[in-house]
Amino acid sequence: KTVVKHMKKILLTLIFATLICSCSSTKISKNNYKYFDENNSEISKSKFDRIRSTNKFLDIPGDSTNHKKLTLRENRGKITNRPTLELLLEKQSNREIDSTKPIIILYYPGKDPCNSSGTATKESLKNWFGQLEDGIEQIAETEPIYIYKDYEGLEKYDGVMTWYKDPEATIERLFFKNHYPCSSFVVISKEGDYISYFGEFAKDYVWKAAEIMSE
Repeated sequence: KTVVKHMKKILLTLIFATLICSCSSTKISKNNYKYFDENNSEISKSKFDRIRSTNKFLDIPGDSTNHKKLTLRENRGKITNRPTLELLLEKQSNREIDSTKPIIILYYPGKDPCNSSGTATKESLKNWFGQLEDGIEQIAETEPIYIYKDYEGLEKYDGVMTWYKDPEATIERLFFKNHYPCSSFVVISKEGDYISYFGEFAKDYVWKAAEIMSE
């Protein structure tokens, strides 16, 4: 009996020690986070939070699991292979793309807490995207193309619009190298200049980019 009691005491001590160790490591990992601005310079958490709150930036994972980095939500650049991109999108969507008009792509990165929350109905989605497309038609005389990386979560759009799989992961590679919450968009001019916007967006953001890229 004495041996059994002794063994129980040892076992309880080990369990208690494990719990303390586990709690401590959790605290250490939380306190050990490092924060970086969009230029990869380390900054304080308070500065990180202050910049993030302006809504001009998103936070994305950094180079390590305990790193958080800011990235500008709007990005501008130029691609040199627009004709190749046109061919890939035409093949995937089975529709012709006018080489004299902007290409407007709405990109779904896969299910996440942002795009799987909310109370949108098929009717409200139809209204929202209907208004978006009407504005795009008036500004740029074209239609958006809906591209996804991972289909999970897109079932709610059945009967609203058709989404197409990212051909050869081209859109992700060119414009959306990280998983940005909700969805993103990119507008590409006929010369290959583009404006991309990361994360949840309003309709007028797309319209403004379409207007700039149509000039």
